[in-house]
Amino acid sequence: MTNDYHQPVMVAEALNGLCINPEGIYVDATFGGGGHSRAILQHLGEQGRLIAFDRDNDATANAIDDARFTLLNEDFRHTRNFLRLHGIRKIDGLLADLGVSSHQFDVAERGFSTRTDGALDLRMDRRQPTTAADLVNNLDQEGLTRLLKTYGELPNAAQMAAAIVRARAAEPIVSTQQLCHAVDRHLPRGAENKYLAMLFQALRIEVNGELDALKALLEQSVDLLNPGGRLVVISYHSLEDRLVKHFMRSGNFDDKVEKDFYGNSLSPLRPVSRGAIKPSDTELEANNRSRSARLRVAERVGHEETSQQ
Repeated sequence: MTNDYHQPVMVAEALNGLCINPEGIYVDATFGGGGHSRAILQHLGEQGRLIAFDRDNDATANAIDDARFTLLNEDFRHTRNFLRLHGIRKIDGLLADLGVSSHQFDVAERGFSTRTDGALDLRMDRRQPTTAADLVNNLDQEGLTRLLKTYGELPNAAQMAAAIVRARAAEPIVSTQQLCHAVDRHLPRGAENKYLAMLFQALRIEVNGELDALKALLEQSVDLLNPGGRLVVISYHSLEDRLVKHFMRSGNFDDKVEKDFYGNSLSPLRPVSRGAIKPSDTELEANNRSRSARLRVAERVGHEETSQQ
């Protein structure tokens, strides 16, 4: 593995959040280039164990040759089931870095970048059938509008959806640059790249079912983590971060904290960090792609502790 695949974000902060037990069992839910996994392994003893997940087959080329390490080419939404297949029911920590890897952005044929021309794909797992081109060409205008507004948070979602429908009537939109040209008139001058990023984000989230996968992972973390175990999540946009913040605080996505008869919180997790942790100035200078990263940490509350809060 080389740094040109992906430069891991906030490694020191993630390790600090995990508070690693050298003999513990840990999960890296988003292996990518393996930077976080390598750092975790450096803090594990001989009996420690690390299970990593990545649904992108390209990431398997970065697998680590270490008896304590296992890489599964699977979607992290199925973490609990695959851990059980490997004889694991409880873990001491789980890390998820939800960002798109530099490799995915830099390989034009993957379609993640708005700056290079490539197939309008955006699948993290190329075994799945639906691509971004399928959505762009087959969703009706109302469906496209809803998608761009909900997942892209685009203020002019309706106009952009209408432009896409007009463009695809002339010819199917199958490349990233075709899509960019289709909406060009609706990109505010000076903010073109921002609006294109929001457009591609919306399609990527839908193609990969990213928010549903994140919800599944967060819910499973409660069952998987030992009391005192740590959950560390690095997110890159408000839709992800809001889900993480609410779940860490209340144990649900509506952010409704249930309380016992005495008014004590019954949330299974307790936030460790006050608010989101942001990259340091040094990291921002070294890795511009870390600028939107937000890291949150929570600890699994034990049964006795839950009743005493």
